Amino acid sequence: MPAPTSSPALESLTDWWEEMGVAVDHVQVEAYLKAAEGAESPPPQQDAAPAPRRRKPTNWVDEARSLASGCASLDQLKAAIEGFDGSPLKAAAQTTVVYDGTPGAALMVIGEGPGAEEDRRGLPFVGKAGQLLDRMLAAIGRSRETNALISNVNYWRPPGNRNPDEEELAVCRPFVERMIELAKPKLIVAAGGVPAKALLETPDGIMRLRGTEHVFTTSGGYAVPLIPLLHPAYLLRRPQEKSRAWRDLLLVEERLGELEGG
Repeated sequence: MPAPTSSPALESLTDWWEEMGVAVDHVQVEAYLKAAEGAESPPPQQDAAPAPRRRKPTNWVDEARSLASGCASLDQLKAAIEGFDGSPLKAAAQTTVVYDGTPGAALMVIGEGPGAEEDRRGLPFVGKAGQLLDRMLAAIGRSRETNALISNVNYWRPPGNRNPDEEELAVCRPFVERMIELAKPKLIVAAGGVPAKALLETPDGIMRLRGTEHVFTTSGGYAVPLIPLLHPAYLLRRPQEKSRAWRDLLLVEERLGELEGG
């Protein structure tokens, strides 16, 4: 006799057994019913599988180049840099420091990267060296509030304020070049040896490079004069070098006057 497949059928069968004087083990019957209900019930619905994680690029420089080329404004570029995860420095930094000042200004100052105060405030050149830079710019009639744009060749503070290494600079370079193409400065000042050597791709030190004019050309073809200057932090440590910095600033002022048609 086949086993009943539903609880009403089983209940009718046990009633008939009892009427016929057959002892019924109701505990076993209840167990059978529960097992039958479990077999008939649909299996519990599994949670939806988690969305696949976005695959990390195998080449972060290529990723940076792709992101940078897709930006049509400085605001878009700033957002792309802030969302970029390809620099190993980002995890330890408090903020992403992109630029400050006046977009479209004739003068663009590019430093090496944020220090402690810049990392805290999210703006370039706002510590003691930045205050000296502001005074240097004011001496030639420039300021970030009116006619200068300030940025760096690296956007995240290295631990211990060390210089960024070649890999860290390389992954930022597509963004640096795209910023220059979008801002279209008439003259770039490279403040210090790190940005001067990185932008010009030269092993020469800042003492050889300072006060001389070069041409920087982006991968997109935008060419602009570039003059390396001593970094303001260096001048704070060695104030005797300020006379050299002043001569270099006069060259910057003269060239800006010529480039602006003044």
